[in-house]
Amino acid sequence: MTTVVLRHARASDLDAVLRIEHRVFSDPWSPESFAPEFDDPYTWFRVAEIDGVMVGYIVARIVAQQGEIANIAVDPAHQATGLGGRLLDAAVAAADAADCEAVWLEVRVSNEPARRLYASRGFAMIGRRRGYYRSPVEDALVLRRTRTAADEGRA
Repeated sequence: MTTVVLRHARASDLDAVLRIEHRVFSDPWSPESFAPEFDDPYTWFRVAEIDGVMVGYIVARIVAQQGEIANIAVDPAHQATGLGGRLLDAAVAAADAADCEAVWLEVRVSNEPARRLYASRGFAMIGRRRGYYRSPVEDALVLRRTRTAADEGRA
């Protein structure tokens, strides 16, 4: 059985993070977008490794009892294996431990696998940002998971 290790991201991970970012997203973050996230005290940045090779990551922010999933990606070779759910669950658990009232994120309208994952974890649509994504231009759905909604989903 393959062992997945989640660990804190380090600045030395930037190249591997960018490789995954460019494989997954048509409108990827730049190196300059990622760089400050490694040391920001409000950022919860983790990478997932299998046999020492990075296969995914998540960037979350936890500020003023609110959590935000800013970026989550799993290398295409490891998608549909539960790894995205594991990364998301870990970030949500960190937000819960920080007493966050809610966790927010945006997702492309067309990203059905991600939308299903988020719905399975108690995220619900609360808005739409028209033309949010640039390449290609597409709307983003704004999703929120509250602790109450998530707890009711587990009952």
